[in-house]
Amino acid sequence: MKPLELILAGLRVLLAIAMVFAGTMHFLNPDFFLAIMPDYLPLHAAAVYLSGVVEIGLGVALFVPATRTWAGWGLISLFLAVWPANIWMATEGIQPPGVGAVSPTAAWVRVAFQPVLMLWVWAVSRPAKAGEPQERAVG
Repeated sequence: MKPLELILAGLRVLLAIAMVFAGTMHFLNPDFFLAIMPDYLPLHAAAVYLSGVVEIGLGVALFVPATRTWAGWGLISLFLAVWPANIWMATEGIQPPGVGAVSPTAAWVRVAFQPVLMLWVWAVSRPAKAGEPQERAVG
């Protein structure tokens, strides 16, 4: 593996583990996620648990070359779908339970980090170029 491929493979593993962890937290600490759900969205509990299942499933799918690209597009879609909750948290000054005080700066950094996450997902899940094995898609 070339150095860039090795770095991207490591970043993919880190992202996959982070997604499984984040998805698990939807079940272990749902109050955090319920607190940042915008009032205008329905079915808060269902959305929190469903997004947790999706995060876990897509995180695991990043490990499988045959599902990696699909998982990447799914995660990018998920990050777009949850972005309003991050914006809501920042604009409304919401303090989710169990994490201590969240400064306005930290809340806005969370909002600004969403495109970085999407770029990270794209970089580690993009499809292989024609004629390359799927595993090559990391670089």
